Amino acid sequence: MHIRQLTLEFRLSGCRSLKEKRQRLGRLKDKFGRFPNLAVCEAKFQDSLQRAQWSFIAVGSNGRIVEKTLMDLERSIQSDFDAELVRVDSVSL
Repeated sequence: MHIRQLTLEFRLSGCRSLKEKRQRLGRLKDKFGRFPNLAVCEAKFQDSLQRAQWSFIAVGSNGRIVEKTLMDLERSIQSDFDAELVRVDSVSL
């Protein structure tokens, strides 16, 4: 069994309320939380308007598939979400 965690930290320039922050990043859980081998959560900075940290845990029997899942996820987030990705950490668990 292969388990890998991807943690992404975002800067949300110009964000003026927590409601706006949830609208800009709330789709992360909606979009990626449906994957059967992926867990998603907002991990840090819940009360900060212009910062956010989200963690993704991928599980699979094949390490290459787990790694590809997280690489595809990171690429999708960089191109599809209205937030600047400022930090990426990835670790095997």
